[in-house]
Amino acid sequence: MRSGRCADGVRAGNNARVIVDCAMYRNGRRSQAPEDLSDALDEARATGDAFLWVGMHEPTEMEFEHVSEEFGLHKLAVEDALTAHQRPKLEVYDDSLFVVLKPVLYDDGADTVSTGELMVFIGDSFVVTVRHGEGAALAAVRRRLEQEPEVLKHGPTAVLYAVSDAVVDHYIEVAAELQADLEELEAEVFSPNPADTKNTAARIYGFKRQVLEFRRATSPLLQPMDRLAFGNVPFVHEHAQPFFRDVADHLTKANEYIEGLDRLLSDALAAHLAQMGVRQNDDMRKISAWAAMAAVPTMVAGIYGMNFENMPELKQGWGYPVVLVVMAVMCVGLHRMFKRRGWL
Repeated sequence: MRSGRCADGVRAGNNARVIVDCAMYRNGRRSQAPEDLSDALDEARATGDAFLWVGMHEPTEMEFEHVSEEFGLHKLAVEDALTAHQRPKLEVYDDSLFVVLKPVLYDDGADTVSTGELMVFIGDSFVVTVRHGEGAALAAVRRRLEQEPEVLKHGPTAVLYAVSDAVVDHYIEVAAELQADLEELEAEVFSPNPADTKNTAARIYGFKRQVLEFRRATSPLLQPMDRLAFGNVPFVHEHAQPFFRDVADHLTKANEYIEGLDRLLSDALAAHLAQMGVRQNDDMRKISAWAAMAAVPTMVAGIYGMNFENMPELKQGWGYPVVLVVMAVMCVGLHRMFKRRGWL
């Protein structure tokens, strides 16, 4: 299998589609590397001031096999990287550090949150990133790092920090977009003349599901970031801890955003259900009021429909109009009473 070529980011062989970029960085700057991946890794380890960064997108087992063998990646981590569907985590192996991140994308048109997966392998002189899904393309991160050689010269640790920082910063951006959409939803819930209450309830519930999907990406990442920020993690430079603390702070902020969104959605749903109950009570009072007013003439008409002979007013000329006036007065009186009490 021709899968061992890596020359200044140009991938040859069967993996041209899978390996997005492959390059050597020496003293913080991109440099020429041997075409053979094994030779490039040996050179990076021999010089001591260089490392390889291989970026891959959704590799198959065969496509990832040579890379994993060359870098000595643990088979359990390789299995996780290939199958995806992992929780954010940090695992330490003998020859590498394995970090799983879950980037988040929000489609404002469809109001849906989708998550990808980003696996990062860190070793003594290499970084391997494996991406699943359409989100979290690392080209922008790589370009930004290449413009900051003072940061990139810190080696694989700098790459892990930059990737984590980009993913977590995007969490905050997505949370801000969700907040804007939630404000629109709240305006709809508390509108005096809601257009479609059933659709509103469905939107709130759907929104809560999206927030739950978001939380599944951010909450499990707190522990790995705390380990990187405060613990002694192999293959991570000790002077990088303040930078990871900054990432952890941003992640905490994102989680607070998400918790706030979830609480607001729960409150909005409760308020919506309460409003529906109030509207139903109002409708029932109106129906009861009109039924009471209709009952008065019905009762009077029922009395005169019983065909009694001893009803003196039946033989009087004023009997019929007087009865009509009495019924009208009683109905008007009931209407005014219900109106004054807010039933109508």
